[in-house]
Amino acid sequence: MATSMVIGTQWGDEGKGKIVDYLAEQADVVVRSQGGNNAGHTVVVDDRAFALRLLPSGILYDNKTNIIGTGVVVDPKVLLNEIENLEHEGKSAQSLQISNRAHVIMPYHNLLDEAEENSKGDLKIGTTKNGIGPCYADKVNRVGIRICDLLDEEVFKAKLDYNVRIKNKILREVYGSTEAVDYFQILKDYTEYAERLRPYVTDTNYNVVTAIKEGKKVLFEGAQATMLDLDHGTYPFVTSSHPIAGGASVGAGVGPNYLKNIIGVVKAYATRVGEGPFPSELLDETGDYLRNTGHEFGTVTGRPRRCGWLDLAVVSYAADLNSLDYLAITRLDILDKLPEVKICVGYTKNGEAVKGFPADLRELEQCEPVYETLQGWQCDTSAIKKYEDLPEAARRYVERISEVTGVRLGIVSVGPNRSQTIVLHDVFAN
Repeated sequence: MATSMVIGTQWGDEGKGKIVDYLAEQADVVVRSQGGNNAGHTVVVDDRAFALRLLPSGILYDNKTNIIGTGVVVDPKVLLNEIENLEHEGKSAQSLQISNRAHVIMPYHNLLDEAEENSKGDLKIGTTKNGIGPCYADKVNRVGIRICDLLDEEVFKAKLDYNVRIKNKILREVYGSTEAVDYFQILKDYTEYAERLRPYVTDTNYNVVTAIKEGKKVLFEGAQATMLDLDHGTYPFVTSSHPIAGGASVGAGVGPNYLKNIIGVVKAYATRVGEGPFPSELLDETGDYLRNTGHEFGTVTGRPRRCGWLDLAVVSYAADLNSLDYLAITRLDILDKLPEVKICVGYTKNGEAVKGFPADLRELEQCEPVYETLQGWQCDTSAIKKYEDLPEAARRYVERISEVTGVRLGIVSVGPNRSQTIVLHDVFAN
């Protein structure tokens, strides 16, 4: 069995797309298992940047099977636009498979997402307003529309009629909105989307398990990251799904024993988007330097990301939640010019060490990060190909990450291109 999984260990934007893209060269199948078009990956190939929102990162290779799994919520319009853009760039989406069990984002989901966020005032969570949460809510409420429903005209008409009536009533009477969705317009648009998507739709649960049993190399691609997990992240400032290893098992439709070689992607510093506690945040010139040097602006939204020192209390928590086998350290090159770098190795509260990771956000806000200061390397690492050629201070930095988290190093990335990847272990070897 040769499987591998890429998981974000922080609040997202760790560079998972680059790591998945690199590993996809060895894989036969790449599987996206959760999230929606609120999760953007930027992948750089031959100095060309591709912004992927729903398509698995393996789509940029030929002869790979790329799967949008059952746990993903799919906006058909966004996906079809992404396919068109890909083809405009000379790439093909013929290898794409979409789960017939995946749920569909509808126009009323977007309206509800915006209305709900606007109603919260100071309690807003920073949603992208792409309808992700309301779509997952319909899934839990068992009134959602799945891809297989979308392809069945009679089923789709009945489910759409019910949802349009209920959602318009909610928009009007709960949120006081003057906006409403039109049943006939949605029916027309989504019937067209259904026919365009039909060639890609299949039973991906069966296909993924079959590929594993046949000994193919299967790579599971995580969207978002551990600290945005609905149950285990900094709730309520989280996403609507489970971007952890256990969530990949559910979202891809495979048993947990099939999941091996779990790689935690760790950005060499910390960022997060939107609201919520961020203990190691830097509201100073260093934070601005990290943001500007790292071009820390959202792939999907363009929003500036909050920046801070690397927080290993967070990464250690993620290591346990995901049973990580390897670390993939990314964006090390962004730290190249700093004379010194700091790592948060834990928290204290009222002078005492904090065990575990606080669930109560008020408690988390009272935590003080405990920093270790390491010497910077102040030289360009972006062209280095071998681990032993990294400056001693840079090696010490990444090795300290491994020591604190108890997870061995697998990959060190020193730039956005595939060629700027230093591999310490073949993650498909085990």
